[in-house]
Amino acid sequence: MIATKEFDEIRPYEPEEMSQAFEDLLGDRQFNIIMKGFAPWLPKSVRNGLLRLAFKGVKTPLDFQKRFMKPVVNYIIRKHTDGCSFDDASLRESKLRYTFVSNHRDIVLDSAFLDVKLFEAGYPTTVEIGIGDNLLIYPWIKNLVRMNKAFTVRRGLSLRETLAASQLMSRYIHYAVTQKKENIWIAQREGRAKDSNDRTQDAVLKMLAMGGDLQELNIVPLTISYEFDPCDYLKAQEFQQKRDNPSFKKSKQDDLDNMKTGILGYKGRVVYRTAAPINTWIGELKDVPKTEFFKAVAERMDREIHRGYELFPCNYIALDELNGNTDNASHYTDADKQRFEKYLSGQIAKISIPNKDEAFLRERILTMYANPVRNYLKVNK
Repeated sequence: MIATKEFDEIRPYEPEEMSQAFEDLLGDRQFNIIMKGFAPWLPKSVRNGLLRLAFKGVKTPLDFQKRFMKPVVNYIIRKHTDGCSFDDASLRESKLRYTFVSNHRDIVLDSAFLDVKLFEAGYPTTVEIGIGDNLLIYPWIKNLVRMNKAFTVRRGLSLRETLAASQLMSRYIHYAVTQKKENIWIAQREGRAKDSNDRTQDAVLKMLAMGGDLQELNIVPLTISYEFDPCDYLKAQEFQQKRDNPSFKKSKQDDLDNMKTGILGYKGRVVYRTAAPINTWIGELKDVPKTEFFKAVAERMDREIHRGYELFPCNYIALDELNGNTDNASHYTDADKQRFEKYLSGQIAKISIPNKDEAFLRERILTMYANPVRNYLKVNK
């Protein structure tokens, strides 16, 4: 199915565009420099010849994911996690097309891990994902993500431009779910919650509703839990940089560093857990005033996401240390405490900035690990 022309600016590649997109990728100088880093002993002609051979039979972005991305992501799971599990019990009765709205832990892997888990669970397709154009800093990155079922989320626009871009993206998401029969993954807010206090922005839901009825999107709240966040020290560092200089802004290189650290850093155990689709309860909000509707939906989704957390010993240790008590000691051992303390010290040691405030940085990282427990306990009283 060929997408309507109005989506050409933001949509992933269509099947008939994949072959040319792959050739463009192989012809990109920066992409070749990166590929050379993986196999410096291979001449470019041999390297690209092998890639072309591997690409044979790839007709669609889904084929591309199966051939190239699935093995890479499974390698990351094996090498950089202690396992990644997927609890989709709330969806098993009918594998429809869904719009997964989740908390946001990793720029690249949140959707990539989900794709692999959907493959393994027998779903007919993976997810199309929204990626901010601030991350598409090189042509080869934009090319690659469009081959990998990504659509573009435009950032840094004027108010009028933002409204038009949001309307276009919403129409595309509705088109993708209802006409292309795709799943969608989108984060519950713009950017990651640096302190892991996950909250759904009602602006995201308003955007989704611009293109049609929310219910036709089959929205599913999805909880992503990492035992360890490899970017925790980078987030803490950014907290101090913004504290010391309120006008501080991350550079493009900072974004790349976050992407690389998130992919290659140790994550411990990773758990994905779905809640029931919002269509199962959204009717309960029919009497909510129109001006409060999206806020009410967001708050209910937050409860579902918080209820889905997988909590680890480090989460409870962090909360007890911040509170100065041992109220949650039944959830961890002395060995767990020693392990987490060693981990914390190692992460803080990676931070190299002027006037490094170790007490502040430690508190920021502990808060990142404690907030999921706080939110979980609030909805499970």
